[in-house]
Amino acid sequence: MKGFIKNILWATDFSVEGQEALFYADIFAKNFSAQITALHVTPDFGLALYEKYPMIQSEIGRRAQTLISKAQTRINSAGEKRGVTFKKVIITDGSAGKKIIEAAETEKADLIVMGKTGQSALERILIGSAANHVLRHSPVPVLVTKKSKKNFDIKKILVPTDFTKEEDVERDFALRVAKEFDASITLLYVLELYGHEFRMVDQMFKTVLEKFKEREERIGKGVPVTKDVVRAITAPVGISGYARAKRFDLIVMATCASGLGRFFLGSTTEKVISYTNLPVLALPPKYGA
Repeated sequence: MKGFIKNILWATDFSVEGQEALFYADIFAKNFSAQITALHVTPDFGLALYEKYPMIQSEIGRRAQTLISKAQTRINSAGEKRGVTFKKVIITDGSAGKKIIEAAETEKADLIVMGKTGQSALERILIGSAANHVLRHSPVPVLVTKKSKKNFDIKKILVPTDFTKEEDVERDFALRVAKEFDASITLLYVLELYGHEFRMVDQMFKTVLEKFKEREERIGKGVPVTKDVVRAITAPVGISGYARAKRFDLIVMATCASGLGRFFLGSTTEKVISYTNLPVLALPPKYGA
């Protein structure tokens, strides 16, 4: 399974979270014998300024080169600090989210690793941070990380489920990751109380556990697999709270929401990423199709 993940794209904006994401990229690279490509995207204000202030074109060019040089130095420094040798370093300008997707496609990345950073709360709601854009458009899995903790390892993986057929892909992905890290998996179903009468809860629990039993033999041979059901007001609240309370190391789930509702409210995965302090490995809807 060493060839499962061959190329990792680490995208950094030099924030604390962006730099710490290299820690996770390195862990995955070592376990899968993969290579890491580093990417930094600088803002592109050149065209607008050239048209309005053509007399400062040369100054803008000099400053752009300075930004590129500084970015190169910071990436090299981050690599040296972590003991990472990059396959390639890419420094470009433009929209961070779009450039990350382009680089993932061009470099044939199997995994994107990036920190959870963005603009203001209002901008995240109306526009979406770079992480939101990548989650919604990436053709490959995206590992969105938080600040790493000392002696971090992946030994407990949480996989939320609602028993749709599409989830077979994320369960298989989680199993392959678990085998490389010698980790266990917990399948979690969150029973959302909103919209249900309490008298229905016991029957819903029974149905959920029956579905777990049906799938038990097919899931996770060679990997310890447990299952659990919890009650919560919403799925994201239940998932993030359970992961925190049970001290999981990684959450694996798909970004399956689409359309206008996701634009305004965010998918379950995006909300979990917002709520949790754990790394979340998100699979795009058509991954493995």
